[in-house]
Amino acid sequence: MTESIYMPSSRGEAVAGKLLLFIVAVLMCIGVVVVYSSGAGWAETKFSNSEYFLWRHVIFTLAGVAVVLVVGHFDYHFFSKISRLLYLVSLALLTALLLLKVVGVIHGAARWIGVGSVKFQVSDLAKYAIIFRFARFISDKEGDVRDLDTGYYPMLALLLAVSVLVALEPNFSTASLITILGFILMFAGGVNLRYLMATGALVIPIAIAYALAAPYRIARLVSFFSDSPKGLSYQVVQALIGLGNGGLLGLGIGASKQRELYLPLSYNDFVFVVIGEEYGFIGAVSVVLLFAGFFICGLIIAKHAPDLFGRFVALGITVAITLFAFINIAVACHLIPTTGVALPFISYGGTALLFNSLGVGILLSISRHRKRMHDMVAETAPERSPESGTEPLEWSHP
Repeated sequence: MTESIYMPSSRGEAVAGKLLLFIVAVLMCIGVVVVYSSGAGWAETKFSNSEYFLWRHVIFTLAGVAVVLVVGHFDYHFFSKISRLLYLVSLALLTALLLLKVVGVIHGAARWIGVGSVKFQVSDLAKYAIIFRFARFISDKEGDVRDLDTGYYPMLALLLAVSVLVALEPNFSTASLITILGFILMFAGGVNLRYLMATGALVIPIAIAYALAAPYRIARLVSFFSDSPKGLSYQVVQALIGLGNGGLLGLGIGASKQRELYLPLSYNDFVFVVIGEEYGFIGAVSVVLLFAGFFICGLIIAKHAPDLFGRFVALGITVAITLFAFINIAVACHLIPTTGVALPFISYGGTALLFNSLGVGILLSISRHRKRMHDMVAETAPERSPESGTEPLEWSHP
């Protein structure tokens, strides 16, 4: 047994976990400040308390920090053992939501489940269930992943079952992102690109037809492709005004004009607009760079993971969080049609924050695994004994 099995193989790997934790801490702090700034007006109007969103978000953030620290000291292989159970639970909950909608218990979009004020968005659980299940499948059947019958078809069935149920909530944007995430994991796991392209050629037209079946999604597309400012949706117009107001350095903390009931969901889906308005181009780019740094750190952790399960879990979590972040930013900048995707660690909302914190904790667990194993071996290594003449265990260095 050599040291390379347990110790970081590069300085970059040793730093990646710490830098990742620092980036997430900065993003969470930004979230607390911006949620209060962007949501005070809406909180006063809805709840007669300008600090309503602030203190709830502070509680969610502290809970998220606790999740990161606790999960970071767990053995991430625990999620390999329960991957099948999590997947089945997510399918059951997604199905239950649709049944409750059919019988009239839930009206409108069926996305949340829970009791009273304790609710969570099931698609967040389903997203992580796909990551764990795919990572377990690839690690168990590494040699069969390239095979059409024993590798690709089973993984595709796992993915489509979740994506279809999420799309029927309806939550087309999240279903699309989960599908993209699944395809990325399958490609990274060794699935033949031709299989993925053939499936895409079949699925994409069906997805487009489903998207166009809803009038509100057609309205979003028409607004996005409109050549006239009058054709743009109200949200998009207010978002672009806010970003334009910010200029290079911004208007200053708490000085956003769009937060004063002009921009709907300024504390959630369009929180990046408030960042751009109050902190300017410099602040907005800084947030983009923080997520880019998160992505790089996550890839480093994935590259040096001790095993295949850890590698694909790290890759899946990194891609999922970064993908959702850049989709949110792209929507705020009118680069893609409007979708209801929150900005990780910054947007108001407890469910997404806690699940993303879970992901960060798992990334830290993976990055620390080599060191933990090395410490365990070092503790059990025999000391040199005068009676036995045994030499102490030595570690070879390249």
